Amino acid sequence: MLAPSDKFTNTEVPLQILLFVDQRPNSKEQIRQIRSFFKERESDNRFELQIVDVGEQPYLAEHFRLVATPALIKIHPEPRQVLTGSDLVAQLERWWSRWQRAAEEFLLEEDALAKSAKADASKTTGVQSVIQSAELLKLSDEVFRLNQEREELKLQLQFKDQIIAMLAHDLRNPLTAASIAVETLEIGHKSGDRQSSRFTPALILQLLSHARSQLRTIDRMITDILQAAKGSSAELHIQPQKLDLGAMCREALDSLHDRSQAKHLKVNTDIPNDLPFVYADPERVRQVFVNILDNAIKYTPTHGAIHVSILHRTTQKVQVSICDSGPGIPEDNRERIFEDHFRLQRDQAQDGYGIGLSLCQRIVRSHYGQIWVDSTPNQGSCFHFTLPVFRLQQQLTDGFKL
Repeated sequence: MLAPSDKFTNTEVPLQILLFVDQRPNSKEQIRQIRSFFKERESDNRFELQIVDVGEQPYLAEHFRLVATPALIKIHPEPRQVLTGSDLVAQLERWWSRWQRAAEEFLLEEDALAKSAKADASKTTGVQSVIQSAELLKLSDEVFRLNQEREELKLQLQFKDQIIAMLAHDLRNPLTAASIAVETLEIGHKSGDRQSSRFTPALILQLLSHARSQLRTIDRMITDILQAAKGSSAELHIQPQKLDLGAMCREALDSLHDRSQAKHLKVNTDIPNDLPFVYADPERVRQVFVNILDNAIKYTPTHGAIHVSILHRTTQKVQVSICDSGPGIPEDNRERIFEDHFRLQRDQAQDGYGIGLSLCQRIVRSHYGQIWVDSTPNQGSCFHFTLPVFRLQQQLTDGFKL
């Protein structure tokens, strides 16, 4: 806090000085010497010394653009002067007589122009005006911070409203489809021999597969919603292990087979049989595959094509590429699509939450991989991501952990 060292108020004192200090132990002796210097001159001179702890009032230090302490600043009369360094007392001794002359000249001018605008203005150049300026700076920062928090809260509330509305809409479709499949199986079971010819083992398996696929869709939607509710700052729990990426990719494609078939999409794959294993969390990688494939199916027009390839790009990384023949992504949005809740303007009416790609990015980065997109307007998009190759050293490390 500011602490005056003498009896004068700032409107009565011609010479006004601020001493900025901190709490470092090696500063104490120098501060004691500076105080002693001013104490010896207190009876014969009219001056005001204010002590400022930069730890308690950082906005004052910011106001004066200080880069080091201790520091002495003559703030009145003008012009302002700053003394810094390890020899402040020696500098004070050199400048003190000049500061006194400047104070005496100010008093003479003040007597001559007591009622002029210059004299009125001079009363606002002291310590009090500095304090007021610093407080205004602090208040403006607080207002800015509060406005930011308000906008963030508004966005969160809007997002939650959108989530509730879309969840109610989106869950209805897979729930209805799963219910129809289960009810059909139930009807076949109750009908007995009369319907046995219709309910062949192949049809039963198909209905079970369809119901299972819809339940996975529901599970994925709920997982994404829960992850979004935690926010981008929530920690991702990764449990990497030896993983067959090709098998994982085929499994994800199978889970979305019904959706791609409904749009009569041609799905091409290029997955080598000799791919090395990767070191990754199976559940998290499945999320990445399903999210990107789900988007590819969503944006590829009927009778379009999707191409999935996996490449052993380097000795350290395996690259996955998922390409569609959809509308593409505008160039100025290719980085933003990985931001939380960001959605392209054209997609506002589409199903989805704007959280899938941001979650994919967090998962890939948590595996020390990269994710990016290449796109050509009206020709499609290719999403690429990399994962680390599994090494014997990792296997040995996991063995020691066990």
